[in-house]
Amino acid sequence: MTGRLADKVAIVTGAGARQGDGIGVGQATATLFAREGASVLVVDLSADNARATQRALAEEGLTAGICIANVSKPADCERLVNDAIEQFGRLDILANCVGILGRGKVTEISEEDWDRCLDVDLKSMAFTSKFAIPQMAKSGGGSIIHVSSIDGIRAGFSPNIPYAAAKGGIISMTRSMAVHHGREGIRVNCIAPGHLYTPMVSAALSAEDREIRRKAGPLGVEGTAWDVAWASVFLASEESRWISGVVLPVDAGILAATPLGMYHHLQ
Repeated sequence: MTGRLADKVAIVTGAGARQGDGIGVGQATATLFAREGASVLVVDLSADNARATQRALAEEGLTAGICIANVSKPADCERLVNDAIEQFGRLDILANCVGILGRGKVTEISEEDWDRCLDVDLKSMAFTSKFAIPQMAKSGGGSIIHVSSIDGIRAGFSPNIPYAAAKGGIISMTRSMAVHHGREGIRVNCIAPGHLYTPMVSAALSAEDREIRRKAGPLGVEGTAWDVAWASVFLASEESRWISGVVLPVDAGILAATPLGMYHHLQ
């Protein structure tokens, strides 16, 4: 590692270790931030998951704090920011990686599923940012990174209206926040991952589904959480000091293609 985030303090939401194949985006992001020299606050709803990430970092000789919080609750969003300040004294980076699935066509959704998905995937990012931004401004500025999805831009692999609505909202919020807080030295960017293989989807995908998702991308390579985490390192670092308000697809090029453009690869 090169110390690209040396002396910086980062909050990563949804950073607990998950059960299932692979590694989640939050845990991968927290890991790379710590490897690059940042002091990291691991935020998760599950104490067991948060501690698992903390232990994994400790095995590498890296130290991270943890905060158990329900980020769908504004009071918890305020508390986790305060925890970062109390533990580390400042705040430079907020990586909003938390996310859950929300399935169904609009004719199939329930109010309960809609509210839960929008609260966790979108509301949480608004309210963590609400409380993080004043602290970042006190530190001279910072970087906020929201994890959205290509499903917030185009219809996804399966019907998921609550999820798509939340992810599309994240993109709109990113652009507005970048404009509203640029003069405070705060950059706000968004990553739109493609068809990653992570614990969130591993149990729901058949081997055939997984292979179709891989072949649909022009690169023909399956994505993992590490691909998103490396993009987050760039957006958190001074290398991206003049970048704000962008939506960065990390998707093997799938948004560049039409269905017919990839037809011969899917045979």
